[in-house]
Amino acid sequence: MEDKICFYVPKIEELVYRQKIMSDPDTMNYNKGYDIFFHGYHKDTGCIDFPRDKWSRWYSCMVNNKPNSFYAYITRKEDNEFIGEVNIHWNNDKKWYEIGIVIEGKYRGMGYSVEALRKLINIAFEEYDATAVHNSFEITRQAAIAIHKKVGFKIINEVNGIIDLLISNYKLNKK
Repeated sequence: MEDKICFYVPKIEELVYRQKIMSDPDTMNYNKGYDIFFHGYHKDTGCIDFPRDKWSRWYSCMVNNKPNSFYAYITRKEDNEFIGEVNIHWNNDKKWYEIGIVIEGKYRGMGYSVEALRKLINIAFEEYDATAVHNSFEITRQAAIAIHKKVGFKIINEVNGIIDLLISNYKLNKK
């Protein structure tokens, strides 16, 4: 049974970790080279600026803002080390929750992603009463696709190399 990680909702002054991973080319390389229209995005590295003067507004929108959003750090239980982040946010147009998960580059490939994604989906369905949860990203990200499928997501669409994955009527897989 998986039990290597837990979620930790950071205090605003702890957003220094988010700033660190958003500016780390090894962590953000999955974004590199894409035409992403996001203020502070650096196409050459995939990194996204997260300056301190933006923390307060971002925090009030994303952290402890139920039922609109959930945000937490992924914490390794053995040493309480932050290893990534997760989020849920409501998409009013689609009437589903969008999710995001980022594992810090140096912790990828160690088996944390599936457990973190399962825990995040469980929060969406059990605590946020989601009826469906969505994620989208480039079809070239085969490891991310495999992790989502393992948790129960289905590919529902592909347009211009971007896939849409959806999970609904989720039952937590206790394997």
